[in-house]
Amino acid sequence: MAYTSQQKKDHIYEVQSLLHTLSYVIGTIPTVIPDGYFDNETSIAVRAFQREYGLRETGTVNSETWNEIVRVYLEHTGKEPSAYDIFPSGDYSVGYGDTGLLVYIIEAMLNDIAKGYDNFKAVEVDGVFGENDIEALKHFLRRAGLSETEKIDSMVWNRLSSASSHLNKSSPLR
Repeated sequence: MAYTSQQKKDHIYEVQSLLHTLSYVIGTIPTVIPDGYFDNETSIAVRAFQREYGLRETGTVNSETWNEIVRVYLEHTGKEPSAYDIFPSGDYSVGYGDTGLLVYIIEAMLNDIAKGYDNFKAVEVDGVFGENDIEALKHFLRRAGLSETEKIDSMVWNRLSSASSHLNKSSPLR
């Protein structure tokens, strides 16, 4: 069976999605936005991953590189992250209609992400978790290769916080 151009694009998108997620937890891997096109930015991210894990730096994904990306991805994402101190607990979640300081912080993190990437819309920071917040959350989760949800629990909080923090660390203003 022939390898179609759509299958190739899907595989590239999958590699980019895994590397995108890993860039939040491994500071030496540059962030690549998954789009299904193996461009220079993707090659640079692959090369950085290969360097980090002692693989031959080719900037391309062979079986050895793919297996290592998957192993590292599972190592870092296979376990539920522990809650950050500011998030109330592992059992708590924020959903539609919730209000308060925690929602302000969530909205600020979503806006940090929107400022870092052109394809993310900013949300109103009003302390009320509404439809626009849910839409932005789902977009973030989709782009991060995670399951979509309308609630923020400790795992989603950690991903948002990590993404927002990662952008702030890489900002030329810092």
